[in-house]
Amino acid sequence: MKRQIIDTIEEASKIIIHRHVRPDPDAYGSQIGLKELISFNYPQKKVLATGNHENTLDFLAHPDNVTDDDFKDALVIITDTANTERIDDERYKLGKAIIKIDHHPNDDAYGDLLWVDTNSSSTSEMICELFDEAKDYKGWKMNADIARLLFAGIVGDTGRFMFQSTTLQTMTYAGELLSYGFDRTELFNGMYEVNRNLLHLKGYVYENFSMDENGVGFVKLTAEILQKYNVAESEASLLVGSLADVRGMRCWVFFIEDTKEIRVRLRSKGPIINVIAKKYGGGGHPLASGASVKTWEEADQVIEDLKKL
Repeated sequence: MKRQIIDTIEEASKIIIHRHVRPDPDAYGSQIGLKELISFNYPQKKVLATGNHENTLDFLAHPDNVTDDDFKDALVIITDTANTERIDDERYKLGKAIIKIDHHPNDDAYGDLLWVDTNSSSTSEMICELFDEAKDYKGWKMNADIARLLFAGIVGDTGRFMFQSTTLQTMTYAGELLSYGFDRTELFNGMYEVNRNLLHLKGYVYENFSMDENGVGFVKLTAEILQKYNVAESEASLLVGSLADVRGMRCWVFFIEDTKEIRVRLRSKGPIINVIAKKYGGGGHPLASGASVKTWEEADQVIEDLKKL
């Protein structure tokens, strides 16, 4: 499959790369990392990365301005996106062919070529694997800017190599990326330094989360609370992993209200929680998933479903 993807990339004169809405470092790392990798090895090709920019990722990269005309006869590659509902920029349908590269469960098998590996820590790691194949097959090369993007994606999706998804291969690729000599300190500052108001909200989370006798936890961040701390919904989502440090916590859910709905962010140290995310129209990994609900009554039902696990 990797060689099929490489051959298809080599044949295309124009390529547009998508990823999921509300991007995280792996979304940008895999999407824009792949864009830069292709551009570096095929400078004659037109390669664009599309989608709405996430301001919290200013330090990492920015997508391109892509016109409708750009999609004419373009190869579309979609990274790190499990289902079509989550693809950022619906114009992906305008391309001549679609390649899906992803590490989430393949519940929505869209695309003409599909490479899905749920054993991979991140889609950025899969791009490293693609590069390894293309290096031997077509003589591809990499530079520090590409390595920085892919490293950020791996670090982000492995929780700084603390999640169970981290494997020997993950660490091998991370080590190879470091050999390109990008500024790791600057990258980590961009990924993990936060403003004071977000730290104050983190204090609120620690003071107000609930956990039952079975290790099921939750916290509700209403629009009023976010306004009080002057924190955007996308910034508040950065705090979801904070309850992992609580002794006895087995699985938990963050509810983050925005103008249209309530974001549901599920995390687990063991119980499989993506079944709950799917029940509410979402999805994701067995131990890290997301969905949305419309009311706080629905949010309470999510908590009850989590307790039933």
